[in-house]
Amino acid sequence: MKKIVLSLAGVVAAAAFAPEASALPVFARQTGMACSACHFQHFPLLNAFGRAFKEGGFTMMGAEPKVEGDNLSIPAYLNMAVLTSMGYIKSNQTADTSGVTKNYGNGVWGVPGVGFGGQGEASLFVGGHVSDFAGFLSEITLGGTGAALGSAKLPMLYDMGSAKIGVVPFATNGQGASYSMEVANTGANAIHSITNTVGPNGEFINAVSAQQYIGTATNALGLGFVANSDMGLINITKFQQTGTTAGNYGSLGSTYSRVLGTFTMGDWDTAVGAQNWSGASMFTPGYGMNVNPADGTTGAFAAQTGTATMQATKAWALDGQMQGSLGGMPVGFYASYARAPGGLQNGEINTYNSGTLTRSSFNIDAELGVVPEVATIGAAIRRGKSGFADAGGNNTNDNAIFLTATYKLQQNMLARLSYVKQSGSYWDQQNIGGGGTNSQVLGSQTYELNMYVLF
Repeated sequence: MKKIVLSLAGVVAAAAFAPEASALPVFARQTGMACSACHFQHFPLLNAFGRAFKEGGFTMMGAEPKVEGDNLSIPAYLNMAVLTSMGYIKSNQTADTSGVTKNYGNGVWGVPGVGFGGQGEASLFVGGHVSDFAGFLSEITLGGTGAALGSAKLPMLYDMGSAKIGVVPFATNGQGASYSMEVANTGANAIHSITNTVGPNGEFINAVSAQQYIGTATNALGLGFVANSDMGLINITKFQQTGTTAGNYGSLGSTYSRVLGTFTMGDWDTAVGAQNWSGASMFTPGYGMNVNPADGTTGAFAAQTGTATMQATKAWALDGQMQGSLGGMPVGFYASYARAPGGLQNGEINTYNSGTLTRSSFNIDAELGVVPEVATIGAAIRRGKSGFADAGGNNTNDNAIFLTATYKLQQNMLARLSYVKQSGSYWDQQNIGGGGTNSQVLGSQTYELNMYVLF
């Protein structure tokens, strides 16, 4: 069984835009522990120790002194951390020949604070221990347009002996309702592009995560009701799809449900779970909606404009993972399946699928530590259905293979090289407005080189 110990936090795979990089030095400073104490192979992947810290609401203290008094226990220092990334991305998208601007077909560099998706991120994190039963984490994104709140949450979890039970008020731009509390490395919550490749519109290509392929990493604001123990996690969250946007407040009409069992099978740290999204709530236009790129100008997860509207949140997913070692080398196996019904039937819009047919994906991912704690190689496959029909009315296939390698220069500095190739009838179909195929307009093959730094 999972040992009840505490430390950092994070998650694998996938998805969309704002990172909750719980590998943060915010918590390293708080606990006095190295990143490797809580992460499997590299950040942001969690081991059992890191899961326990996160499930405890970021409350464990270590070397850092506290200011204490009657009903008071706060860190002596306000802990902060910076996450930044830089890199290069190139796809087989039709190159921009204007001579003025460029796209990913030309190849694009990103530097800290300037770029898209996994290129040029810069975020300031503030958080840590609030009390014996409460913690806090917030992200402020930095860039050319200034600073903005990207996400924040305040887990308040009470120790009931063998379990912790409580609530998590939260808001996020781009991680979805699962941001309230999630500990699996399957892409059940969108964390960071460290574990995936970013596509032409800034979206994760999601070869490694079915949940992120169907687009669950949207804006969200709500309240999670959480119970966890060494046997797993239960999370029931009421939310709306407005994120941190001021003024767009409505009822918490959508519901997110999560059940995750964690256990040890031989020497393997194992988890199996299910997720469900239901209801309808206020939706703030932004990244996250799966838009049919048939006109050649937009793509999946393209930015939307307009006023806030009511949209359905309908999807479900199954996932599992095993982390252990083979031949003395650490290895992780991850699998996920997700499904979202067509969102344009009877005039209803489903945030997770704007196509008329079912959007679904089955993903398998593996990563091997060829030099333990230093270098890894990984591969993933996706077998998906886009939810959009071809000329014959058939649901088009949207498949992918993903290859990656990582190298840790330091525990808080990670380099990653990746390649993804997407294929299937979705990519072969003629593009209505673009005069070519989707593979030419969006880029069905992508190469990416990144460096991620946390301090």
